[in-house]
Amino acid sequence: MQESVKLKTIDEYIGTCSKEIQPKLRKLRQIILDASPELTEKVSWNMPTFYFKGNVIHFAAHKKHIGLYCGAETVKIFSNILHSYKTSNGTIQISNDRELDIDLIQNIVRFNIEGNRNK
Repeated sequence: MQESVKLKTIDEYIGTCSKEIQPKLRKLRQIILDASPELTEKVSWNMPTFYFKGNVIHFAAHKKHIGLYCGAETVKIFSNILHSYKTSNGTIQISNDRELDIDLIQNIVRFNIEGNRNK
């Protein structure tokens, strides 16, 4: 993706990514949206962002992985499930050759929605 271009939609973002990863990004987007009808989409920090009373989750394509940016507390809460993923403060890396875990992603999204709802 070109970092200097200001993107306005998630479709634009996905269109800037390699053709090989685009289907996976579209699937990830749908998995996130299917987690809750309350989510809205936007582009924030030039990344696809899903919002409900605050940011819920972002994602970004990288050369060898997709980064899910869900917050440090969320990564800590889900750490027992994330042991096979590379994680850092608030980030989960999903290798490009790994299948998307629908249940895990949707549970993370729902957890963050509830956190935003209770703020």
